[in-house]
Amino acid sequence: MNTQLILNYLSELSKNNNRDWYHLHKAEYKEANEQFEALLQTLILEIGKTDKSILHNVPGELTFKLVRDTRFSHDKSPYNPAFRAHIAAKGKLPVPVGYYLMIKPGNESFLGGGLFADMFKDATNMVRNYIAKNPEEWEQIIGAAEFQKYFTVQGTALKNVPAGYEKEHPQAEYLKYKSWYLEYPVNDKDLLDIESFMPKMVEVFTAMKPFNDYINKALEDFQMPAR
Repeated sequence: MNTQLILNYLSELSKNNNRDWYHLHKAEYKEANEQFEALLQTLILEIGKTDKSILHNVPGELTFKLVRDTRFSHDKSPYNPAFRAHIAAKGKLPVPVGYYLMIKPGNESFLGGGLFADMFKDATNMVRNYIAKNPEEWEQIIGAAEFQKYFTVQGTALKNVPAGYEKEHPQAEYLKYKSWYLEYPVNDKDLLDIESFMPKMVEVFTAMKPFNDYINKALEDFQMPAR
């Protein structure tokens, strides 16, 4: 797979973020997207060695569109110059949580995991309740050497512990969160030598699996809201 093609296309789109350029360069998009899907296929097979729940996925069904929703944004540029995908048991749906990949030139790429979506109040409540009831397991996961080597838990958070939870709870800090996710930054240089970097990607995604498993246990009965 040729990641140079992906980075070149996205860099050009970033400089020419308009509909005319985008439509004139559909062929380059197609080529870059094919390379991205090839990368996803390799990841599915490699991560699938330790997480069989993702092996059924088809790369083309895991990717997100480049078109931005500009209705509520100050930035009116029509495209997000990034290739993004979420590999999980139910494909790209945000729940169950899985393995997130964003490729964005300028050293803005990252490997992610956990729950990014803080607009689902039910999901937030379920995870909070689960952490409140299972603090030792949470502590074990985020305190593990392999976890700390790569991650710190991120997410949007309230200033105070929400009502209904003990302020002195051992995981009080994390009960303030509305989303709980991980990000491992990736630079362009690593992506250009993707064959050498692939084992590191798999290692990072494998290290986040216990965290994802914990969040997914919390979200077992979550239903995606009807559109």
